[in-house]
Amino acid sequence: MFSPTSLVQSPLIGTTRKPSFLRRCFLEGIRLAFRHPVLGTSIVPLLEDGRIVLIRRRDTGLWALPGGMVDWGEDIATTVRRELKEETGLNLVKIQRLAGVYSSPERDSRLHSICVAVVADVLGQFQVQDQLEISEVKAFSPNFLPIAEELSYDNAEQLQNYRLGLTVLH
Repeated sequence: MFSPTSLVQSPLIGTTRKPSFLRRCFLEGIRLAFRHPVLGTSIVPLLEDGRIVLIRRRDTGLWALPGGMVDWGEDIATTVRRELKEETGLNLVKIQRLAGVYSSPERDSRLHSICVAVVADVLGQFQVQDQLEISEVKAFSPNFLPIAEELSYDNAEQLQNYRLGLTVLH
């Protein structure tokens, strides 16, 4: 286990030395930050005609609910509004309800994150602003969503729970 007072090998001078106080504080901060899950959101965006908007991720090629990590100083509603706009170009009309809180350490292969999923009414035109992360935006009828194998992370479970009208703590 890492200790902030551990000796470190200096690549520049080839000697082992005790890290400075600032470096120890920085390393301890990193350790604490990544020892705890990060907070994110998933949005089940509903168009006026009832279709559900999904994004296609560039990294996996899979469909996903829009969403992302809560930035420092943001609340959940602000994150929902920002992520929805960045990933789909759509505007948040209103958050209808909480769809669930998903906290299983296995839900995201990249890191342990806690996801607050919401159902939201949205309006506007599809326009991907984050083209490094998102390749496509598309609206699906609730009866013709992509199959589970075509969905990222635990989005199949989130969509299934939404369609069943459930609010889950998982």
